[in-house]
Amino acid sequence: MRNVDVSLIRDKVAEMCVAANHDLGADVKKCISAMAAEETWPVARDMLASIEENIAIAEEGVFPLCQDTGMACVFLEIGQDVHLTGGSLAEAVNEGVRRGYEEGYLRKSIVADPLRRTNTGDNTPAYINTEIVDGDRVRITVAPKGFGSENMSRIRMLPPSAGEEGVKDFIVETCVEAGANPCPPIVVGVGIGGTFDRAALMAKKALLIPFDRENADGYYAAMERELLERINGLGIGPQGFGGRTTALAVKIIAAPTHIAGLPVAVNINCHVSRHKEAVL
Repeated sequence: MRNVDVSLIRDKVAEMCVAANHDLGADVKKCISAMAAEETWPVARDMLASIEENIAIAEEGVFPLCQDTGMACVFLEIGQDVHLTGGSLAEAVNEGVRRGYEEGYLRKSIVADPLRRTNTGDNTPAYINTEIVDGDRVRITVAPKGFGSENMSRIRMLPPSAGEEGVKDFIVETCVEAGANPCPPIVVGVGIGGTFDRAALMAKKALLIPFDRENADGYYAAMERELLERINGLGIGPQGFGGRTTALAVKIIAAPTHIAGLPVAVNINCHVSRHKEAVL
């Protein structure tokens, strides 16, 4: 058994909230540069150049990547041989988010109630997802999620008879309906299987997969490639101005499901696919 004081998690979450809002992952930047080099539509090339300039400015640490600094989504993989000490885990995570957003001068975007709409003033509470895993470590992933893209996400409980084509058509249809709203080029996270709620969680977790990591299942790797080609063939382009760069990546996570069901969730992210990871 290994003791981990929750204050360590609090401090790391605060640090990662700021870092994630300023520093885009190397895999995302590499993908944007590669697609910019292949883009043939002049307006799209200009938009991608502006995106790359914005990324460079954000890395200087003064201005965040986007004015929507997101809802703090915190994923915790907690080893079963870890004993958390020093107080409440949820309170520690929320205190970390509070400190990160206040000290980093990041926009506070959370309302306490979905209908009465009073801003909490410190970007808490965070969305917290915990998972018990093997080992004696705590893996923390902080992923600020903007709602221009979150609002374009969809879930559908397809009948099994819809099959592979029905799944692919729904994913592409979701991207068509999203259009320019999620600030393309987008990242498309897909969850297939499980239950209604698990499909949505898998879709969100799919957005955390590095762009340069191919799906270990060849069947789904091929589906990801096909979907990326189809989505980029829609002609929506960067910021909706046309071109071949509508999506940067499609990532799929699948899970066992019931004989009577075929749940499919699509969680869209904008090109600012922000997340940071640390292990304690």
